[in-house]
Amino acid sequence: MSLVLSLSRTVPRSSAACGNVLKRGYHSTVRHRTSINIFSSPSYASHHAATGAAVLSLTPLLQQHHQPQPHSKFHTTTQNASSHAPMSFSDLSTRKKVTINTLRKMYEKGEKITMITAHDFPSGLLADQAGIDCVLVGDSLAMVGLGMEDTNQISLDDMLHHSRAVARGVRSAFLVADLPMGSYELSPQQALQSSISLVQKGRATSVKIEGGKEVAPTIKTITNMGIPVLAHIGLTPQRQGSLGGFVVQSKTAASASKLLSDALAVQDAGAWGVVLEAVPADVAKLVTEALDIPTIGIGAGDGTSGQVLVQIDMLGNFPTGRFLPKFVKRYADVFEVSKKAIVEYKDEVKAGQYPAQEHTYPVKEQEVAEFKKIVESRKAEIDASKERRRSFE
Repeated sequence: MSLVLSLSRTVPRSSAACGNVLKRGYHSTVRHRTSINIFSSPSYASHHAATGAAVLSLTPLLQQHHQPQPHSKFHTTTQNASSHAPMSFSDLSTRKKVTINTLRKMYEKGEKITMITAHDFPSGLLADQAGIDCVLVGDSLAMVGLGMEDTNQISLDDMLHHSRAVARGVRSAFLVADLPMGSYELSPQQALQSSISLVQKGRATSVKIEGGKEVAPTIKTITNMGIPVLAHIGLTPQRQGSLGGFVVQSKTAASASKLLSDALAVQDAGAWGVVLEAVPADVAKLVTEALDIPTIGIGAGDGTSGQVLVQIDMLGNFPTGRFLPKFVKRYADVFEVSKKAIVEYKDEVKAGQYPAQEHTYPVKEQEVAEFKKIVESRKAEIDASKERRRSFE
């Protein structure tokens, strides 16, 4: 992991230390470990502000050290000779870190909160660079990222792995990670331990938990320990078996009343916000108006405090024809664009058109001539190796 990509999680102790890190070629970092109690500390906001300042102060130094050299209109590169070399970016985000206080201020001003899922480093980086307020490492990655049948198959270890990857690409957005099925139901203490892991090992800032009144004590336990919690009510995918499948919830006055009770319960327990999924727009609007915390809608109309979508769904990362919920708007067709590019690559390789001269590394002619002599002098050794290889067939 390169220094540039680690800035949101690593802070050099001084400018001298930063210089030493750069001299080592981006291969090591000064680790800044954050204790769990920063969330309950009065200095929580200032901690993140200080971290952001550290990132910004490094920008000129990093740009001077590692200027990109373009060789085509689609690609910029450095002098790294391998695709496995540490990545770097000259366009470090200057956006301020989004904190729990930022979200609260947005809510109080009536500004819509944007949230989108991310399941790996590239999707996290993309969401962050696009200016999204909140990035959710959702358990939906079970299906859209890992090819599983439903969200109930994913484990806490899976979530930790993917949350860490996303965190490396997210510098400014508020990072939330799902508590998967089996990581919180047994007791509030189990949920707290899982939440600590997602923050400490998964590098999330907040956790999301499905359920209403029944998980209120669990939410209270987690928030009391200083970890922000985003609740999730309405259609809760982890419990879709008991809900009759992925169907719209709260379509009657009685069920809508239960939704309101759940919303009030998670609010009273200390949740900073609540996701409303697959709920009629009018119901979601009334619930939103009854609360004093933000509501994040997904299939809940435009009357909520914000919106969330699965990034892979809205970008069109799967072939046309794959089932998408009614509430999903497909903003692009990334699958077809990507497929076209890969087919073009395949065809160029077959035709000998790629790699072109611009994609190769030069060497002095005298060195090539000398190496050719070496190859000729080792002909017997080379022929013997070929014979040994053929004996395996």
